[in-house]
Amino acid sequence: MNTANEVAEKLLQINAVKLSPQNPFTWASGIKSPIYCDNRLVLSYPSVRSFVVDAFVAQSSQFAPFDIVAGVATAGIPHGALLADRLEKPFIYVREKAKSHGRQNQIEGNVWSGAKVLVIEDLISTGGSSLKAVETLREVGCEVVGILAIFSYGFQKATDVFAEANCPFDTLSNYDALLKKAIEMNYIAANDLETLQNWRISPSTWGINDK
Repeated sequence: MNTANEVAEKLLQINAVKLSPQNPFTWASGIKSPIYCDNRLVLSYPSVRSFVVDAFVAQSSQFAPFDIVAGVATAGIPHGALLADRLEKPFIYVREKAKSHGRQNQIEGNVWSGAKVLVIEDLISTGGSSLKAVETLREVGCEVVGILAIFSYGFQKATDVFAEANCPFDTLSNYDALLKKAIEMNYIAANDLETLQNWRISPSTWGINDK
C-alpha cells in the first residue's frame, strides 16, 4: 500500500473524513459538500499522528534544503511543529492577519530575510489560505520552497493558483485515494461514487438543483 492510500485509510478509520453524499455538509463558504475533512482529529490518535509525521518527514525531503518549517494558523500549526521537532528545524507560524495588539505580528517566531521555508497545512481546498501565508513570508524576504499538506480535494482551481504563484505543493493523500479506500472499506456504496466524483468537478454548483 502506498502512502496516499495508507493515510486515506487512517483518516477514515478515525472519522477525520466524513462522506455523506445523501446528506451533504455546508461549508463556511456556503458550498454544499458530500465530504467534510477535520485533520485536527489526527492529533488525538498517537499511532496515526506518528504515522502522519513520519510521512511528512519522508515527503518533505523533496523540498530540501530548507531552513525553517512554517505552520499556517491554525490547523497547520501542530503538524508543522511536530515536523520541525522531528527534523530539528526552527518553527514559525503565520496568521491570517496581523494581531491588533502587542507587537502586531503576523508571523510568530524567528524569521530572517533569505530563509528557505517549507509551509505546512492540514488541508488544501482552493489554496487561498495557503497562498496568503506564502505571500506574507515572501514579503519579509523568505524563499518559500513549497507547501506540504495532509490532504487535498484535488480541485483544479488549487492547481492553477499554485502554478500561477510559482509555488510547488504536495500532499500525503488526496481525494482519489480517499474514494478508493472508502469503497474498499465499505464506507460508501459503489453507486455513491459518481455523485462524489461529480462534486469534485464543480463544487460551487453541485447540488444546487438537487431536490
